[in-house]
Amino acid sequence: TGMGRAGCCCRGAERLTSPSMVHSICVSSSGQCQVATPQCRIQKCTTDFVSLTSHLNPVVDGFHTEFCKALRAYSACTQRTAKACRGNLVFHSAVLGISDLMSQRNCSRDGPTSPTHPEIPFEPCNYHSRTQHAHTQSHAHAHSHSHTHSHSHGHSRAGYLFCGLFGDPHLRTFKDSFQTCKVEGAWPLIDNDYLSVQVTNVPVVPGSSATATNKITIIFKPYEGCTDQRVYQAVTDNLPAAFDDGTVSTSRKVRALWISERSPGRHVELHAGYIGVTVIVRQLGRYLTLAVRIPEELAQAYDATQDLQLCLNGCPSAERIDQAGHLPLPVFGVEGARERCREQLEVEDIYFHSCVFDLLTTGDANFTVAAYSAQKDMESLHPHRDSWRIYPRSFATSSLHFDSQNFKRLALLLPCFLSTVLM
Repeated sequence: TGMGRAGCCCRGAERLTSPSMVHSICVSSSGQCQVATPQCRIQKCTTDFVSLTSHLNPVVDGFHTEFCKALRAYSACTQRTAKACRGNLVFHSAVLGISDLMSQRNCSRDGPTSPTHPEIPFEPCNYHSRTQHAHTQSHAHAHSHSHTHSHSHGHSRAGYLFCGLFGDPHLRTFKDSFQTCKVEGAWPLIDNDYLSVQVTNVPVVPGSSATATNKITIIFKPYEGCTDQRVYQAVTDNLPAAFDDGTVSTSRKVRALWISERSPGRHVELHAGYIGVTVIVRQLGRYLTLAVRIPEELAQAYDATQDLQLCLNGCPSAERIDQAGHLPLPVFGVEGARERCREQLEVEDIYFHSCVFDLLTTGDANFTVAAYSAQKDMESLHPHRDSWRIYPRSFATSSLHFDSQNFKRLALLLPCFLSTVLM
């Protein structure tokens, strides 16, 4: 097998392309691998760091020592690939991130490092550990049968989905469809074999179809050997840091499910490590917001009786306020709302336009903070950075649409809105 400067010539050899590599690798019949040119290996460094730390438990003795060892290994890996990664923004972001983490954790830069390929213990109550174990077993099986089976038949690594609900209310589905809905009363956002999430929405302004969330109920279903059923319920002015039974986590020995209170009465995070789920619940003003990340394979584990899920299929057409993604905004009063929203939201994406819509609809400035927080929660949980931003199509055209009902509503709300802006 020959190899040129720009790549290898794979005559009589199998070409394998790794997601963590810029170039292909040629595997000859003798089993020798040849890499074309030095390449930036920052993705490999990051993947190794995740593997070294994903199984660590903050409440178990020795966590700090092992985490610092993993950070030093991560740092050493970045140093080895620094020359090839010159000018790579991901690389430089990782280097800064490592430095920040070392400072936060008081890790010394000198000391032992974790092995590059550690033997990670299998933890049945850790979703990442289970999927990694399944991937390793599948890969080994595929490798031993490589003469008769393709590598593509093995299990792929876990993919995640994001869903969020905030404001008046605005829904971002698993498919990144952005909708504004009425959905008054109780509605299921998620309902599968592992998790149920239901929200209750109430009218915001008398005579308006706009609603907002004042109650969230989350049911973590039983998982043998990890947890029994746990229920979390939040209502306006009662955002507890515990489940309904008073517990805050499963046992210290098997930390499969736990609650983290980030701001008392305002911001709670629920972590279900056994199913790879993270839920963020906030109260902003009088209403609640929700953000969820869940493995795709678990989100799809439902039967025909569970098909009404807003995160999965969006709002029913009769419940939609937006028009194919366009929010009906008036010309009159928009600029003041835009200025207020621009204080928190610099990018004029759908979160910005949702903020403008909510201000004009309710006159409540808390919805500005709700849109900002929802965007930040999305950025922390959404697995695909290239999908973060959603921009409304033909916004200029849609902003001119304003029917008589909306005009009457705005006439009633405008004094309230102006007083809010001018305060």
